[in-house]
Amino acid sequence: MEPLTILALGGAGFAAGFIDAIAGGGGLISLPALLWAGLPTHLALGTNKLQSAVGTTMAVSKYHAAGLIDWRDLRPAVAVTAVAAALGTGAVLLVSNDLLKRVVPWLLLGVAAWIFLRPRLAEATGAPRLGTWPFALLAGSTLGFYDGFFGPGTGAFWTAAWVEGRALPLTRATAATKVVNLTSNVAALAVFVAGGSVAPAAAGAMILGQLAGGRLGASLAIRHGAPFIRVVFIAVVLALVVRLLWTA
Repeated sequence: MEPLTILALGGAGFAAGFIDAIAGGGGLISLPALLWAGLPTHLALGTNKLQSAVGTTMAVSKYHAAGLIDWRDLRPAVAVTAVAAALGTGAVLLVSNDLLKRVVPWLLLGVAAWIFLRPRLAEATGAPRLGTWPFALLAGSTLGFYDGFFGPGTGAFWTAAWVEGRALPLTRATAATKVVNLTSNVAALAVFVAGGSVAPAAAGAMILGQLAGGRLGASLAIRHGAPFIRVVFIAVVLALVVRLLWTA
């Protein structure tokens, strides 16, 4: 791989890690970059999961250090998400996801509108609507499978689920989203690694950028809180909608 290509992938990894740590959607940058570098689709998908998992790990560590993650509350969601994501990744090899490509942009528009019309998301939203395990079984199974099967917008859907289902304020919902995103990334990555669908050189280049971008993005989100997250979240979701509609 040429030095300029490696440098470009590192820059793409930084940008993707930065965006992912705040609002998700880093795949908008990282996956096209890997395809541009000449990787076949299956290698690009597997490599993208590896570099994303590393960047998300950095973001999770920052949110944990800030005391924004309740690990006891998250354990059931993590367990269910891991199994569902692995099943989703296996299923994508067998079933077309063309229907999701048409439906998901409109679901994401609904999420963006919901965030835009809820300016008080920095505050707790009352009692949780679902208990820990019912929430884990509902959100973990559907969103874990979705992330393994298709993926775009998973972070947005998880954030909305944490706010509505578990009554988390936006900053804590973002932190919790990073944990379950990391879970589904690792579960999907295991399937890709088993199939030999990871390119180590490209992954290494992007991982260096991901580590720096994930650290910076999480730091800014923690420092500036819900108003900052809200603006970046809406911008990323709208960009993702445009890209999905264009490719569809």
